[in-house]
Amino acid sequence: MKSRGVIALVLVLLVVCGCTNGTTYKTTDGAMLGTTYHIVAETDMTTEEVYAKMLHINEEANNSMSIFNPQSLLSRINSNATDEADRHILNNIEIARKVNALSAQYDITVKPLVDAYGFAAKEREKSPNIDSLLQFVGFSKFRVEGNRIVKEDERLQLDLNSVAKGYVVDMIAEWLESEGCKNYIVEVGGEIRSKGVNAKGVAWRVGVDSPHDANYEPGKYQQSVVRISGRSLATSGNYRRFYYNDKGERISHTLNPATGHSQTTSLLSATVIAPRCAVADALATMFMASGEEEAKALAEQLRDSVEVYFVLAPAKGSETYREFSTLKE
Repeated sequence: MKSRGVIALVLVLLVVCGCTNGTTYKTTDGAMLGTTYHIVAETDMTTEEVYAKMLHINEEANNSMSIFNPQSLLSRINSNATDEADRHILNNIEIARKVNALSAQYDITVKPLVDAYGFAAKEREKSPNIDSLLQFVGFSKFRVEGNRIVKEDERLQLDLNSVAKGYVVDMIAEWLESEGCKNYIVEVGGEIRSKGVNAKGVAWRVGVDSPHDANYEPGKYQQSVVRISGRSLATSGNYRRFYYNDKGERISHTLNPATGHSQTTSLLSATVIAPRCAVADALATMFMASGEEEAKALAEQLRDSVEVYFVLAPAKGSETYREFSTLKE
């Protein structure tokens, strides 16, 4: 699964317009959640006011859901210093539970595996004992009672990497709307939510990057451009976050919670468009963990509620990426 929590792969590039013709569109950029954010909004607020709010949201999210902050509430739950969660953690768990019900390949209890493979803040283990770690990996091995996280095994740990960053995008978008913004686009580390139109009156669009291994510069090589006004978008892929172990095996950050091993399939990237960015974020990870055929079947199952754009490995003897899409536009 995506293993950076509120930090995720930047797999999309915004195609936006700044302030023109005397409009009140304002752009605010900065650092957030270990990555960057970019906001364009038609608003009477100053960029300084927006920036101050982003500092507040960043601090709130970091203190709640970050696995990189040892003092965060989630880190303290994972270390058994407390079992009481806040509304952010509970909201993320509820979204994750619904996605897990679609596919058991999506599981937020994979943190011990993430740590062992070195995709979190810890140094990777040369020979992780996967069978041992799998004993306390599994969505069924914890439950929520009120605001308490009840674990069957105290070694179980939660990793909200695959949903929390999209959740923060939703937090920002909902705040903008509460301030009267009807036209905006919010991007945090590649996860996006938008509404209305840009300063030229055109629907917001984003580019989806081509998933070849050398494509480390977001936006340089694009596979497609998608219109997303009034919707959210998240992309997950394995072409930037991987390494080769001592045996020369490619280890990607998408991990199979059933086997404990790195999941590398012909599905190279999964882009999901949904009303809420947190849902798009979690579903993108679910699709990547599922592999091509299961991902396609799940996409058809969800066709009425979400749209997908998959980039697939070339067919044998070809150098052209294959595509699968349920996009309506």
